[in-house]
Parts: sequence; C-alpha cells; structure tokens
Amino acid sequence: IGVGLIGFGWLGQAHSRSLRRIPTLFPDRPFETELVVCADTLPGRLDEAVGGFGYASAAADWRAVIEHPDVDVVFITAPNMLHLELIEAAAAAGKDIFCEKPVGGTPEQTERAADAARDVITGVGYNYRWAPLVQYAKQLIADGRLGEITNYRGRFFSMYGSDPLNPLSWRYRLEQGGHGASTDLLSHAVDLAHMLIGPIARVIATTETFIRERPVTAAGTHYARGSTDDPRGPVTNEDYAGMLCEFASGVRGTFEASRTLVGPESQMAFEVYGTRGALSWNLERMNELRLYLAEDEAHSGYRTVFGGERFPYHGAFVPGSANGIGFEDLVVIEDYEFCRSLAARRPHSPGFDDARAFVRVQAALLESVRSGRWEDVR
Repeated sequence: IGVGLIGFGWLGQAHSRSLRRIPTLFPDRPFETELVVCADTLPGRLDEAVGGFGYASAAADWRAVIEHPDVDVVFITAPNMLHLELIEAAAAAGKDIFCEKPVGGTPEQTERAADAARDVITGVGYNYRWAPLVQYAKQLIADGRLGEITNYRGRFFSMYGSDPLNPLSWRYRLEQGGHGASTDLLSHAVDLAHMLIGPIARVIATTETFIRERPVTAAGTHYARGSTDDPRGPVTNEDYAGMLCEFASGVRGTFEASRTLVGPESQMAFEVYGTRGALSWNLERMNELRLYLAEDEAHSGYRTVFGGERFPYHGAFVPGSANGIGFEDLVVIEDYEFCRSLAARRPHSPGFDDARAFVRVQAALLESVRSGRWEDVR
C-alpha cells in the first residue's frame, strides 16, 4: 500500500510513526506499507519527513501526493478548511482516503466530501473508538450486561485553549478551522455515542466563546504561548458547546465539549447507564474502565477493570495486565485496521459515512443555538 500524506504536523507525524511501527507489532498482517511522499508548506518538516521518517520524497505542493503514481491512499492531516479540496482531488484521482476528523470545517463541507469520495475506501480519525477498553464497553452493552440502556453522558473537556495567551492559530478561526469545540472536540464524543448507543434523533443546544481575543503571533500551534505585547485578533468560533439529546432508541443523553475549562486536561469521557448496570471511561485514565453491575451483595459498587493483553489489541504493545498503552498506540491500531480494510478492498468504519452522521447532529445543534428550540437531526 503506497502512502502519501498531506500535512506533516503533530498528527501527520503520529500516523507516519504508526505506519512504521505496524510491522513490529503485527507480524501476521495481510499488507505492507510504503511511505511514498509527504507534502507540507514548511521546509523543515519536509526534510524531517525524508530524513527522519523515511518518506521516499517530499514536496511543498500537495498535488505531488495526489498525482504520484505509486500512491494508493492519501492521508489528510491538514487544517480542517483544507479538507474538502484535498478530498475532492484525491477521490477524482481514484485514491483511497484517510482524513483526520472532522472531514471539513462545516457540516456542508463534510456532506460534499462524503459525496465526492463515495467510490473509494475512506477512513476517519475517530481514534478513541480503538481503545481496547472502549471496545470492551461496546461488547458489554451489546451483550446486554447493563440491561436496557436509559441514559448516556458524553464529554470532551480539554485545557488547550484555557490560557488567554494561546496564539490565534487556525483552530480559533472560523475561516480556517471551521466551527470550534463543536467540531474539534464534540465530534469525538458524539462518534463514540453513535458506536455505543446508536443514532441521535433530536437536540437542544447552547454554545459560547469565553475568550474572545487571542495573540496574533508566530509562536507556534494552539499549544504554544504568545506574549502580552502581541497584537490581538478575534476568535471567530466557539469555545464551548453543550446539548441535551434524545437517541432514536429513546435513550436520553447529555453532551458537553470545551477547550477553555480549567482543570480537565483531556477528558474525552463517557458514562453509560442501564437497568442492570453502568460503566464509564475517561481518556485521562485510558487503561481503566469503571464498571457497575447490579448485584444483591453488600459489596456492591463500581469496580475498576484494568487494561491488559486479554483485550485486543493491548497485548500487541505490552504483556500482562495493568501495563498501560498510550495515545499513539491507538493511532497504530486505527491505521492497522484501516490498512486491513484497504487490503481486503472492503468498506471501512469509521469512514466518511460516520463523519456525515456526526455533522448532521452538529447541524441540528447549530440550528438549535439559533432557534432556541429542540431541532431534529435530519
């Protein structure tokens, strides 16, 4: 499988590392990968892609990736508002596509991207699906261990935007990053709910921008820090999004996403409640699952299930139990599963249809913010 990658920032490098790690972790894989060409606008990144990561070539123009005859699949890890143009070009060239979420910066762009790529295999970077204990939670729910599911709580609280001196990067600009927390963070929370519980039918929502200006500086990414002397520019998308919802199954749910809360550093988390039990998982403690099963015992209560080799694919990384895996290990699993789908020439999930499912919820959320009413997911 010849790989071309567009956008060699943090996640572009994470996927590149993961593709190089797969042969050392999955010896019985049904495929091989080759890092053919990488595109980025920063010259230093191009040198690193070739010299440090092993790409055969690198270019400043993304078209070099799309047009390369040895590229079978294009990995897109560029800013959100560039996704659509890159996807349309890759699909027109017959390339399979893996795109980091959200697949475009607005619901309209995601719909167009999904339509453009309907004849190729697609994947989306909803990597938290692949946490071994999240997969175990899915199994427990499907097996009925929690009884009838009645309530769901999903959240993604991150502190990356809590410092008012964080630079005004593309993530804070509607014209470059699209919508804010409802795209960048809530997409992960809703996607997990779709996988675990099913589709959402209607929502009522609210959003807010708490830090309305940020430094305009070349200090780096949204994890960097500007200066009090830097000029300020307006933040044009939301810091926070929250919604109540009803699932098609009748389950009631609540969701929140924020990039400016102080305290939760990376709480991509969910709680599921049923008539016979409950469970919860939090990225900050990704190797632990909290599980409650209703029992007629004096010692009833939540128990902690530790990750370990009994949960696929944990044992590919470390043996035993309670020896933890990390964020980039989820990216490895994600890329391994996507490449398996490519090798078998079968549709992949999560793919662009899953991205479309989220943005239809997001479109209802945004409409609810405007109307102040419950809105159906269409």
